[in-house]
Amino acid sequence: MIQERGKVYLVGAGPGDVAYLTVKAYNLLATAQVLIYDALVDAQLLQCVPPDCLKLDVGKRGGKPSTTQAQINKLLVKYCQQGKQVVRLKSGDPLIFGRCTSEIEALKASGCDFELVPGISSALAAPLLAGIPLTDPVLSRTFAVFTAHEPEVLDWEALSRLETLVILMGGQHLPEIVHQLVRHGRSHLTPIAIIRWAGTPDQQIWIGQLGNILEQTTELSLSPAVIVIGEVVGLRKYLQPENIYLDEIIRHSQPEPGSESTPTPQPMLSNFPPSSSSPSSPSSPSFPLPLTGKTILVTRSVGQSSQFSDRLIASGATVIEMPTLVIGPPSSWEALDNAIAHLSDFDWLILTSTNGIDYFFERLIAQGKDTRALAGVKIAVVGEKTAHSLKQRSLQADFIPPSFIADSLVEDFPDKLDGKKVLFPRVESGGREVLVKELTAKGAKVIEVAAYQSCCPSGIPPVAELALQNRKVDVITFASSKTVQFFCQLTDKICSTNSDASQLLEGVCIASIGPQTSKTCHALFGRVDVEAQEYTLDGLTQALITWATNY
Repeated sequence: MIQERGKVYLVGAGPGDVAYLTVKAYNLLATAQVLIYDALVDAQLLQCVPPDCLKLDVGKRGGKPSTTQAQINKLLVKYCQQGKQVVRLKSGDPLIFGRCTSEIEALKASGCDFELVPGISSALAAPLLAGIPLTDPVLSRTFAVFTAHEPEVLDWEALSRLETLVILMGGQHLPEIVHQLVRHGRSHLTPIAIIRWAGTPDQQIWIGQLGNILEQTTELSLSPAVIVIGEVVGLRKYLQPENIYLDEIIRHSQPEPGSESTPTPQPMLSNFPPSSSSPSSPSSPSFPLPLTGKTILVTRSVGQSSQFSDRLIASGATVIEMPTLVIGPPSSWEALDNAIAHLSDFDWLILTSTNGIDYFFERLIAQGKDTRALAGVKIAVVGEKTAHSLKQRSLQADFIPPSFIADSLVEDFPDKLDGKKVLFPRVESGGREVLVKELTAKGAKVIEVAAYQSCCPSGIPPVAELALQNRKVDVITFASSKTVQFFCQLTDKICSTNSDASQLLEGVCIASIGPQTSKTCHALFGRVDVEAQEYTLDGLTQALITWATNY
């Protein structure tokens, strides 16, 4: 039998939202067999591939272990030579400040077929989505795009003479950029815009001048950002489409006429592009949907809230997404790599989340192994969603506890645990201590390894912050204890100048996915108003519908 010829497509993902993909890029994702993607690729795009597509995260993460360019090149060649259709997904356009040259050279050297598929560069999309024109008949007859990743090598004297500058990878070097431009003749009054996470629901914009932008953005994370400098920034107020939803929230944040209070300055603004994950509600049907009129704040990990939000929107709710978890690789792969090297020594593999599955199997593949390495090892998973994620990798769980919670796994375990060796890839901190304790008490030898870590985001999306401050939220949902803990950390920042954090939750329904999450809610909030009977997102949706119907 002749093996089918493989091909690698070097595809631009655009600025973020799936709506800005080219039609060709979308069609290629829909038929991809292997997806090799970068760190800045939006999580929504990962849902466009078939369920059996192999997804490999090779993103470069500053200060953390990451896949080298040489390893990426080898992966592209490897799967192409296996006859696979490989999509190499890069943010923006693949040939703008990417590393395509090295990848193309590796493919050509190995005789691999490839094709370049353009994407919309953030250098063009970010200013447009912020309402800033890069050219104007009077103010800007030319513009330059450059990266400030290495500001010391740039010709600042020449750049300072250009009318409009578009700077990528400049967030960390903003003080140096301002210093060099002013030093070489640009006025302190020159307008500047910083657009962070352009083309996503988390888009933020700071508007100022070279003389005051550092004061506005001190101690803030500005990556990933596109910086626009020039008089055209001043045209934004005339060209930016009105965002009715945001304007309404901001309007409520202003003092009533005659009030002596002074509104808090809002240098950070969020502008939603058309997106399924933007705050929205369905058009009014001929009969009321059960969650109509309810504004629900969804707190989950970045990139994992869209399906739940879609369920709520389909039931009539207005949804605001406030990610309270950022999922990433562990601080070290050493323990997991060592466990993978000795998989045959284990009797059971326990997986309690889709994150654990994703990172375990991606690391398995990175070590040159596949699912055959699990021959002879039984697998226990917690929850239907986790089991479904395992099925997508052509594996069937040997055991799924009936109540969907990890801490009940031991009670119904189908095997005698005495003397069994159990591998438990888990979150790096704050994991299932009760589960490990109970397994150990039954005689099992449990090897815990960090497969991923969950961290608190650096800030709250502006729309979510304004909605909380102005009492526009009816329900807040929590799908894990970590989301509760990080929500408290994030809202503490809001309340540092606005008295007690508990005031944000007055009259707000607190909805929990299950007992463990509820326990944390009781500890930190003193109450839980709704708890799902079935500990899944569908169960939480149904619980909210029941609550709203009887409200």
